[in-house]
Amino acid sequence: MMLAAIAAVALVIGIVNAFSFAQDAAWRGDSYDIGRRLFWEMSSIAVILLLLPILVLAVRRMRRTAGLAAQAAIGAIALLGFSTLHITGMVWVRKLALWLAGGAYDFRFSLATVLYEFRKDAVAFVLIAATIWLLESRRELKSAAVASSAPPTPKQPSSPDLIWLRDGTSRIRVVPRDILWVASAGNYIEYSLADGTQHLIRGTLAAAESELARFSIVRVHRTKLANLDRVRGVDLKPSGDFELAFDNGQTLGGSRRYRPAVASLGSRTAPAGIAPGAP
Repeated sequence: MMLAAIAAVALVIGIVNAFSFAQDAAWRGDSYDIGRRLFWEMSSIAVILLLLPILVLAVRRMRRTAGLAAQAAIGAIALLGFSTLHITGMVWVRKLALWLAGGAYDFRFSLATVLYEFRKDAVAFVLIAATIWLLESRRELKSAAVASSAPPTPKQPSSPDLIWLRDGTSRIRVVPRDILWVASAGNYIEYSLADGTQHLIRGTLAAAESELARFSIVRVHRTKLANLDRVRGVDLKPSGDFELAFDNGQTLGGSRRYRPAVASLGSRTAPAGIAPGAP
């Protein structure tokens, strides 16, 4: 919409200028020739419209840049680029169109001619850039108003943590609290639950360890993970190995390499009705 609005205004200005220049020429005694005047204006406007995306990017870059000096530098570079591309494009459009019509176009290249065109480009650049700046400001204000007036998104009630054990097309939903231990079994891993059920799932113990660590299910042996929240006692062996006693009476052996994993059990809060085990 922004580009369409600028294009519409530019076309109206071009048409008005063409009729004005033709009338001025007639008053000086020259040919009215409105067609030629319209062609000069429309060829210039066509190139300007093609350069509008560059102007939009330049304005947005200026708006994101802090400091007046930096913004002025970006604007100066954009103006030079805009004028260079506009003059070059306009000349070649006119040359091509007149060549196809069997005529020729002479730009009469000189410093005076370039400065004449640059002066007009500078005015067009400032007007178009200011329009884009104002439209961008309006768009941001409108977006901010919509965001501030939007009702807050209600929080969804949090559901208890659940995990899915997947094996091919089979999926089993498990509450992490119900897991006592997980053990490696070749290309499978075995989940042992507090109610005595077991699930054999294809996977690796390392992947299970990564997924279950947030539930205090940690490695206690090279091939085993244990749920420390279900441990009610730890029996330390002279060799450095240890044995965990779970709150349902089951036990699981751990190796001395992973003894630091259970070192804090004495300070953990045990479930209701279960005394924490002493090492």
